[in-house]
Amino acid sequence: MDRFNAMRVFTRIVELGGFAKAADSLQLPRASVTVLIKQLEAHLGVQLLQRTTRQVSPTLDGAAYYQRCVQLLTDLEETEAVFSTQRQNPRGVLSVDMPSGIGRLIVIPALPAFTARYPQIELDIGLNDRPVDLIREGVDCVLRGGLALDESLVARPLAMMDQLTLASPGYLERMGIPATLEDLANHQMVEYVSTASGKRFGLEFLIGNAVHPIHLSKRVAVNSSDGYFAACEAGYGLIQAPHYHAMRQLAQGSLVPVLAQLPVPKMALTALYPPHRQLSQRVRVFVDWLVELCGRPGTGLQR
Repeated sequence: MDRFNAMRVFTRIVELGGFAKAADSLQLPRASVTVLIKQLEAHLGVQLLQRTTRQVSPTLDGAAYYQRCVQLLTDLEETEAVFSTQRQNPRGVLSVDMPSGIGRLIVIPALPAFTARYPQIELDIGLNDRPVDLIREGVDCVLRGGLALDESLVARPLAMMDQLTLASPGYLERMGIPATLEDLANHQMVEYVSTASGKRFGLEFLIGNAVHPIHLSKRVAVNSSDGYFAACEAGYGLIQAPHYHAMRQLAQGSLVPVLAQLPVPKMALTALYPPHRQLSQRVRVFVDWLVELCGRPGTGLQR
């Protein structure tokens, strides 16, 4: 039995919650995965996994063994990288997740430069606004706008994004152009609902050093950034969003800025990854490239 391979299979089963998912992720026959775990449990003399009809979860011994395996496998990967060409040419699959807007508008258009620099890294990219369990879903790194909610993850700041207050021309023709905060009493907003926390977001303005939240009447609430923009373009009210996400709409004239004299708090963009991935060469070079990308002019971001 290849113990390191068995440990790798075991950790992936724990992270993905099933033998079949782990086999597919590692591109191994499902029968081979089952045999490896049986051999590993026999070698250790303990049961590592609880199997039910719906899911697979670690036993108490399995949970403790998982933590040690993660550290050992990470140390092995980094030790080999120090003494091989992988340090200069990292290889393998890198799983990342990011909001759809950042992925579509900023990261993926610039990605050819990254893949040209690191041709042996294969990227598995998820685009969504929902919260991701990095360990269970086997994700190496996520990009998130706003405050980092999980203190167990390593956070790497990437940018502070300028935000705008926006409305559609049709909405402004119907409701008038607000010039002051007092004028907003006669206006509507599109409400954004976080899929991570369930929190409902209205409008915010920075007055002096204080953030002033304002909640207007609404007819539509959405839980995705694309839906948020679509509702605004359809004339359902005011929104606030990062400048990068509105560049196309501003250029086309489907959205226009309002209350430009009242600044909106900046939004942090952060890369997050589990502590055991901190030394991964694939994660490191990707996050370094993101820092470089966010510093380029014309992205709508600023460092």
